[in-house]
Amino acid sequence: MRLFAAALAWALPAIAQQICAPTPAYSPCEIVFELDDAEAKAHPNPYLTVDLRAELRSPRARTILMPAYWDGGRRMVIRFSPMDPGTWDFRLTSNLERFNGKLGQLQATESADQGFLQRANVHHWRYTESLKAHLWMGDAFHEFATAPPAQFDVYAEARGKQKFTHVRGFVLGRPGEEKRAFASPDQPMPAFFQQLDKRVLALNQQGMFADLILAHDGKQLTTLFTSWQQRERFLKYIVSRYAAFHITWQLLHEFESFDDSRTLLKEMGELVKKMDPYQHPRATGTTATTGPLAPDAWMSYVNHHTPDDAIGAIEHHVFPAPFVNTGFASEQDGPDVFRKRLWNTSMNGQYPSAMLNPAAPDSPSAKAMAAWQEFFARTRYWELEPYYDIDGARCLALPGTEYIVYIEKSGYAELLIEKHGYDVFWFNPRTGELTKEKKEYKGEKYFAEAPTKTDDWVLHLSREGRKEGMLRSYKFESRPNLMQEIEQNPTKMPFEILQPATDPFSVSKPPKYEVKLKRETRGTREMRYLWTGEVPTEGRGYRVLGTGAQGTLQIPESLAKIFPAVFNMRIYAINAVGKVYSVDQVHRLAK
Repeated sequence: MRLFAAALAWALPAIAQQICAPTPAYSPCEIVFELDDAEAKAHPNPYLTVDLRAELRSPRARTILMPAYWDGGRRMVIRFSPMDPGTWDFRLTSNLERFNGKLGQLQATESADQGFLQRANVHHWRYTESLKAHLWMGDAFHEFATAPPAQFDVYAEARGKQKFTHVRGFVLGRPGEEKRAFASPDQPMPAFFQQLDKRVLALNQQGMFADLILAHDGKQLTTLFTSWQQRERFLKYIVSRYAAFHITWQLLHEFESFDDSRTLLKEMGELVKKMDPYQHPRATGTTATTGPLAPDAWMSYVNHHTPDDAIGAIEHHVFPAPFVNTGFASEQDGPDVFRKRLWNTSMNGQYPSAMLNPAAPDSPSAKAMAAWQEFFARTRYWELEPYYDIDGARCLALPGTEYIVYIEKSGYAELLIEKHGYDVFWFNPRTGELTKEKKEYKGEKYFAEAPTKTDDWVLHLSREGRKEGMLRSYKFESRPNLMQEIEQNPTKMPFEILQPATDPFSVSKPPKYEVKLKRETRGTREMRYLWTGEVPTEGRGYRVLGTGAQGTLQIPESLAKIFPAVFNMRIYAINAVGKVYSVDQVHRLAK
């Protein structure tokens, strides 16, 4: 041990010009290196040719590997976040002989930070350190990397006060703007990324994760980085620069617009998964759903971008993953529509991530989301799942503990509950006002009339005493959370498919679709349908073709390169009691 300590004392001044001061756990720490004259002459473009990385070991023997990134001039930086307080040892490997094999130490201190994010309880989130649940409520500020400083500062402070927990934005900017970040495929612009560093850190300091959109679409990425080696260097650069922050990875803004996106995303996703020692959540943006990419196993969660409840309500029972909806509503629809879509999104089992106007941080829609957050923070949101023993409304529940009922139109709700004593609350989603009824309710069947029949309301039945006891821990074990087996037996389908009846059908003249119920039952009093299709030989996964009982199929031409093609169509349905059905059909598809 004495020899090892002596070696460290000798090595530290030689290997780095700067090692971070004692750093709180889950905060970025930087080890800075300056190339000397000979090294700079041998490596005129350090981004392209310098290989420098550190293997860091915590006092608890947790080990991470972090490469250095070029930060302009002769400067190379290894940035990481220590997870454990105490002394961290590190060993360098490099193609620069002066640094290769050198040893060092740094200190991490105690921190109140709850850590990074990981999936929990099938459809939910928790922090890595405290193991407490995480309430995902996001917004988009796509230009947050380049917005005027005053606008960004006002925005970040406002979203922090409103208790948003995520902000997503572009790393490379919109198509045509990428040269601000990369002058050429092998020349990042350090000043651009230094500003982005500060803004990601500022969001973190306001309690928000930065959801980093690495490129707008596949075309932008492959146009800038034409070879896979260039794209790999880009990903290495971004991961080494930002993995130490509180972030998530959203690889593309929308994947459907690029023909080979699935292959591209699989390569990118697997590389980011391999490079990121903290395993931050990974996904991509979409125009509807990222469900088609789920079999590739690199995603941590499913993104939706749709106001259509059928997609969210059905896929919640198809994929064992958390769901985030980045397109549930638009502010342009007006505050009432926005608010109702927000609450219906929650009833689908999705976490909301909005597209609010960054220039108006105190808009009515932003206030509606702040009220939403305040309400759900009172609940065991990490254990709530869609609940179907209800008429007149929609519900999330942890049965026997609490029921959150959204009454949008009917003015009433009737639901079956486990027999206990419940405190009864009415929440006004328009004002954020919460009112508790004087009497506790005891029984198994609850009928409620909303305070007003012309407005939407939230009813909350809650065993407050039981929840108080449960909050002594954040265990995710209060309920079994098993995925249902989807019914595929044709004889048990409560509906029949009337259209499409023609074969083949074409992309240019898509057919109509229609289903008809076989019989009226309690289960079929409300049905949602999701129509998807794919060309298996293309390997691109399915696309959403339509929703509802009837309409016209919307078939993207990009589903196939060669026509005619074999076209697999799947029809999902979910009934009023939460049972999911699926039917497959095979057709021929012409152009």
